[in-house]
Amino acid sequence: MWLKLFFLLLYFLVLFVLARFFEAIVWYETGIFATQLVDPVALSFKKLKTILECRGLGYSGLPEKKDVRELVEKSGDLMEGELYSALKEEEASESVSSTNFSGEMHFYELVEDTKDGIWLVQVIANDRSPLVGKIHWEKMVKKVSRFGIRTGTFNCSSDPRYCRRRGWLRSTLIMSVPQTSTSKGKVMLKEYSGRKIEVEHIFKWITAHAASRIKTIYNAEHLKEEWNKSDQYWVKIYLFANLDQPPAFFSALSIKFTGRVEFIFVNVENWDNKSFMTDIGVYNMPSYILRTPEGIYRYGNHTGEFISLQAMDSFLRSLQPEVNDLFVLSLVLVNLMAWMDLFITQGATIKRFVVLISTLGTYNSLLIISWLPVLGFLQLPYLDSFYEYSLKLLRYSNTTTLASWVRADWMFYSSHPALFLSTYLGHGLLIDYFEKKRRRNSNNDEVNANNLEWLSSLWDWYTSYLFHPIASFQNFPIESDWDEDPDLFLERLAFPDLWLHPLIPTDYIKNLPMWRFKCLGVQSEEEMSEGSQDIENDSDSESTDTFSSEKEVFEDKQSIVHNSPGRASHCDAEACSCANKYCQTSPYEKKGRSYGLYNANEDMEPDWLTWPADMLHCTECVVCLENFENGCLLMGLPCGHVFHQNCIVMWLAGGRHCCPVCRWPSYKKKQPYAQHQPLSNDVPS
Repeated sequence: MWLKLFFLLLYFLVLFVLARFFEAIVWYETGIFATQLVDPVALSFKKLKTILECRGLGYSGLPEKKDVRELVEKSGDLMEGELYSALKEEEASESVSSTNFSGEMHFYELVEDTKDGIWLVQVIANDRSPLVGKIHWEKMVKKVSRFGIRTGTFNCSSDPRYCRRRGWLRSTLIMSVPQTSTSKGKVMLKEYSGRKIEVEHIFKWITAHAASRIKTIYNAEHLKEEWNKSDQYWVKIYLFANLDQPPAFFSALSIKFTGRVEFIFVNVENWDNKSFMTDIGVYNMPSYILRTPEGIYRYGNHTGEFISLQAMDSFLRSLQPEVNDLFVLSLVLVNLMAWMDLFITQGATIKRFVVLISTLGTYNSLLIISWLPVLGFLQLPYLDSFYEYSLKLLRYSNTTTLASWVRADWMFYSSHPALFLSTYLGHGLLIDYFEKKRRRNSNNDEVNANNLEWLSSLWDWYTSYLFHPIASFQNFPIESDWDEDPDLFLERLAFPDLWLHPLIPTDYIKNLPMWRFKCLGVQSEEEMSEGSQDIENDSDSESTDTFSSEKEVFEDKQSIVHNSPGRASHCDAEACSCANKYCQTSPYEKKGRSYGLYNANEDMEPDWLTWPADMLHCTECVVCLENFENGCLLMGLPCGHVFHQNCIVMWLAGGRHCCPVCRWPSYKKKQPYAQHQPLSNDVPS
């Protein structure tokens, strides 16, 4: 996860550097920056109308270029970046979709239940033609969609009862706007009553109703009173301009940020005394002033702060975000980080996508689960101070020059999604190249695996997991011959537990006690070492190459010797004695052959002091049915039974994780047998 986060931050750094590189190229070729002001006099009449349409100002009664240019100047300074965005948006001839309502519930869910947006709905009465023709309606949809106004069509033939109840007996236009200035308040429906069915007149009707929700100031006394007033709004944005009404983008933002930011329009058209404006730092017209508890911020002086809906929307979202904005941001970042797994994972292509799907599901699930307690904590009343301090920190950080660069880059890459995706793909391919090179240097076989090999290994893992559950789920594993005879699986389907094998790792074998079998005799150390070496070579030839490395680890270990101070040198009544007695037997041994018969004809007897205290005394391995010889390597199981090291390793590694004698699990501890003090009659004669 941390590796993906590092690569994601590196990708954002690459995007930031790439944006500065593009700016340098534009400056080198044209000699201008995106923040450079444009003189409206040098623009054509068509470009001036494009700017007014993007800002939401009507120009139907202005036939002269001079009047249009003055209107552009009154609405705000024009920058090169805004001009480029407006022309690019005008050239894009993409058709905007409009909603077709199916009935009352659909209309209520989208229109009346939407508290922070504007809807324009064309109602078509039964057996009537629409009020706005198809061509004009498409133009209307494209014009209002620039300002976040959603459109739709309600045909009364789909729900005539609802139209009669609403009084829609003729075709008309309906606009829904929030009724109050509080967030998530009620909405009201307004019907168009104009006589002229033209796009400009309808748009002027929409902007007039939207501007009526903005507080308007017409004199200096009212401005002074409003400026010094403290109310529920922490963030206020003032527009000082010589206009009849605020631009449409300003009105649309006031509805979008209802309850978060207060929008105030100051009409200075007929003002004689502007001294108070000078006192608060307003010298130029028009001016967009943001007032916060931390101070005054002049919008338009930094990179990317254009007089447009998209630029001011991103600016206000960074200062006063909603919880939904933070959730969407975290969702985008988490998914970008999860997609890094497609390039970090090496091997088969199918493996990459399987890992990607798994990572996407895991990360999104964890994100949603982690957001649930956050939403609960935000509802607590004593966290209001924490919420205010968090917003204060956001306002401090997002009014810096670096934050303006980030917002400008966000708008640039969001308007060029192909560039964003291509840079992400290029960054991922570079990660894939270096990761593949690193793993090849470490001789990792995953890099060269193809799709068939990986699918085969995945199927083996799946079947192993399905037919061999984890060992911790079962305390007493049941031995089965499934691996030897697959036909027995059909018989085991008749049982509820399917007689399944546990899937147990073999790491525990390294921790089993080992020691060498010694006899009490008069042999020299050289003879003992030669005999021990011969026995080790014989046992080495019996074991397979698979466990050769494991055997070397075992042979290098020191002999585990547990000396019990109160213990005699001979076997007790329950253990095997060296005088023709048997070692301890289990219920299995009583029914069959005896376990560990000692040959009394031999001159040497075992040295039991070198045995671990919890091991049963015996002299024969029931796996190979041979007696223990002097110097051979022994291994004991938790149940206490002892075998040749090679024999029991081969037994356990073959999947039989239990004792060959008593069937006690070889990975599970067992209470040691109670050892008694030897009696006098236990001493061999």
